[in-house]
Amino acid sequence: MVKLIHTLTDHSDDVNCCAFSPFLLATCSLDKTIRLYSLNDFTERPHSPLKFHTYAVHCCCFSPSGHLLASCSTDGTTVLWNTQNGQTLAVMEQPSGSPVRVCQFSPDSNCLASGAADGTVVLWNTQSYRLYRCGSVKDGSLVACAFSPSGNLFVTGSSCGDLTVWDDKMRCLHSEKAHDLGITCCDFSPQPVSDGEQGLQFFRLASCGQDCQIKIWIVSFSHILGFKLKYKSTLSFHCAPVLTCAFSHDGQMLVSGSVDKSVILYDTNTENILHMLTKHTRYVTTCAFAPNIHLLATGSMDKTVNIWQFYPEALRQGHSTEVQLKPFTENWSEEDVSMWLCEQGLSDLVDTFKINNIDGKELLNLTKESLADDFKIDGYSYEKEAMENWIGKKKRTSPMTNLILSSLVLTPNRTLKMAIDRWLETHQK
Repeated sequence: MVKLIHTLTDHSDDVNCCAFSPFLLATCSLDKTIRLYSLNDFTERPHSPLKFHTYAVHCCCFSPSGHLLASCSTDGTTVLWNTQNGQTLAVMEQPSGSPVRVCQFSPDSNCLASGAADGTVVLWNTQSYRLYRCGSVKDGSLVACAFSPSGNLFVTGSSCGDLTVWDDKMRCLHSEKAHDLGITCCDFSPQPVSDGEQGLQFFRLASCGQDCQIKIWIVSFSHILGFKLKYKSTLSFHCAPVLTCAFSHDGQMLVSGSVDKSVILYDTNTENILHMLTKHTRYVTTCAFAPNIHLLATGSMDKTVNIWQFYPEALRQGHSTEVQLKPFTENWSEEDVSMWLCEQGLSDLVDTFKINNIDGKELLNLTKESLADDFKIDGYSYEKEAMENWIGKKKRTSPMTNLILSSLVLTPNRTLKMAIDRWLETHQK
């Protein structure tokens, strides 16, 4: 369904962003560089890495044609590059000199938006390299930006949690608190949900934030009927802040990456999990789908970029046969167990299960009647008999952390027990 086919390890510091063109993959990092790779064999281009920025590079993006690449940095600049030879075309300085956190091309490539830490957002003319329009939000840094597929509006997200919608003349159409602890990323689905009367189109917008949630919105806009943003649903499968989200180019899938080190693929129509990836060893900071082939790139603070090949039909079939109806057997991997926990609303237990290397075989042991009575004493789950023997031997430290236990009172882990019982009840033959 999803196969890791290559890992890039050239950056010497955290990977902040990755982006695809029809022919290239671009990555940028805290190490101040942007790197370009061919999609044919993932070899680095001769003119890579691209070096100009004097501080961390926060974001990079291709123009729709792939001929231009934009990058932005803490140094207060947004740079345009020729992707064919790596030459610098323009250096555009944020008017305030504030660190630039995000940049994004409009669908027609005529404009480039850059958002900064002081809350300013600038639209640049990509032909003249001059400032076209400028605006700002009241509070927080601008850390996210996305253009609607039609190009007649764009959305910015702030570290204070506000989602702000602008038209192509930089007029603020709407602003509302979307994520209590701050927005980290947003993205429009390239395909409309439906076409309405009078030229009205409806698009999905995804936003994610420090509140560990992904929110789905429906956006509509026409010059006749005006603008409307409507909240649709919340995806709460990650157990830590969600740092990145992106739609596939056919709009059928959504991907997210999190501080919990996992990457989750969703079906956008059903909002079910299709697959969970857990190869990164630190926070997942960025993810992107390729536009014309079934490739997914994920970047992390572990300094690597993983490239995955996926098969959409197999993913959807796999979800129905392996996730919904998959026999509860010892063949489950640790990744399968993590996915099951998320589906049961127990994502807060994922890290504990990973630390304990709980795969299908171990989980089966937990479902046996003699072992089903699990207890917690230090935030971890243990078999009751095993923990009683531990305490009976006058052990006063945690078996997992070796720290002194603040209490010897055993607390039943009823949440896990109920989840296991619920699964057994619905899957008994």
